[in-house]
Amino acid sequence: MHDKSEMRLISQRYTSDTVNSTHEILEDNQVKLVVSLDEQEFDEAVEKAFRRIAQEVRLPGFRPGKAPRKVLEARLGPGAGRNEAIQDAVPEYYFKALIEHRVDAIDSPSFEVTGGQDEGALTFEAIVPIRPQIDITDYESLEVEIPAPVATDEEVDLQIDAMREQFATLEEVERSIQEGDQVTIDIAGSHEGEEVEGLTTTDYLYEVGTGTVVVEIDENLQGVSVGDVVEFEADHPDEEEEGKLSFRIEVKKNQIRVLPEIDDEFASSASEFETVEEMRGDIEERMTEMKRAQSSAVVRDQIAQTLAEKVDIELPPAMIEAEITTRIQDLAMRLQSQGLELERYLEAMGTDINSLREEFSQGADVAVKVDLALRAVMAKENLFPDEEKLEEYFALLATQMGAEPEQAQEMLADSGRMLDLEADLGKQAAIEWLYERAKIQDEQGQAIKQADLEPPEELIEENEETEEKDNNSEGDED
Repeated sequence: MHDKSEMRLISQRYTSDTVNSTHEILEDNQVKLVVSLDEQEFDEAVEKAFRRIAQEVRLPGFRPGKAPRKVLEARLGPGAGRNEAIQDAVPEYYFKALIEHRVDAIDSPSFEVTGGQDEGALTFEAIVPIRPQIDITDYESLEVEIPAPVATDEEVDLQIDAMREQFATLEEVERSIQEGDQVTIDIAGSHEGEEVEGLTTTDYLYEVGTGTVVVEIDENLQGVSVGDVVEFEADHPDEEEEGKLSFRIEVKKNQIRVLPEIDDEFASSASEFETVEEMRGDIEERMTEMKRAQSSAVVRDQIAQTLAEKVDIELPPAMIEAEITTRIQDLAMRLQSQGLELERYLEAMGTDINSLREEFSQGADVAVKVDLALRAVMAKENLFPDEEKLEEYFALLATQMGAEPEQAQEMLADSGRMLDLEADLGKQAAIEWLYERAKIQDEQGQAIKQADLEPPEELIEENEETEEKDNNSEGDED
């Protein structure tokens, strides 16, 4: 971070045969780019502009696109082509200068054309808002609290009870109906004297207390017995419908769910194990592995949140808006992968893009703080990706594209995405650096080692073997 008292202009220069550009770092997180095109280069741009104009202008005696430049200049004025060429050249060469000088722009620049409006070489200036560089301290050993990453007896019991539910049987009882009973009923529902489709059926098995139709059904069934008939009215679940629903229900059978005993016979029928002890041990092991994997992600998330609290600068509104836009784009991509369009999704949800932006604005400021803080750690600990790391990414991207790594690298460079890539890889390295040094404890204050949050070696080897098989299968298909 540059101290204002020591702030000075830092100038770098990129030159080619036809284009010159300078880069100056200013105060208040801004950069000044000065770009110039020589007269010959810009005149070629003007010539292209006149060719486009010729396609649009109709002149007597000339077919579309065939009117010469001199004729167009005489009719429209010499400035017509230059003005259009300037409109095209400024953003094009500004973008090239951004890439060449590795400027981390966070918002649109302000332009000023300083030469070439009437004749000669084109020169322009761009004042560009850039990402703030912050200083951050006391991050080397962050304290994080998480739930203990082991399965408790209660959690294992709940899992076994869920398995028992799957093997439950129904047993008929002779008593009045209670909540949770499984009753067989004939039900007839009508609205203003007309039968309602979906509310009239026979021998319907219904669990009392679920409220899956209307709550009045549960209220009227409790306390009655087999053979009874109840008639009542209920509010229509559709608020737009007027009038009441009328119900007539005859109770034909009452049953309760009977869960199997937790014994070896149940274990052998509900699992691959012969004894309850073996089944329980397997459940505990699998649940612990899942909690360890989840806890590892929770620790990293809490590290990021804790780090964000150390950022106390005023955030550029452009960065918050960019974060909101990114969230919306991510949602659109997820919807697209499911064959849905964002517009149709918003319509189905009864909302619009402005409401969505408002919703996604929650937490956007924290995400921006996390970004700035991780970049600061990355810079202070020199965690920038090296050539080997970048080459690994290019190879992975190339595989996904069906291209060569060099082509993937060139694509990223030409699109101006290289800075973003380097930052993303660096921030990942920063999170891992912080994770390795974090002090982790559970709710009781017991220390947790990072090794206790990693999957067991056999699971890692299994995943690696699966990944290798998948890669080999893809290679065979190719």
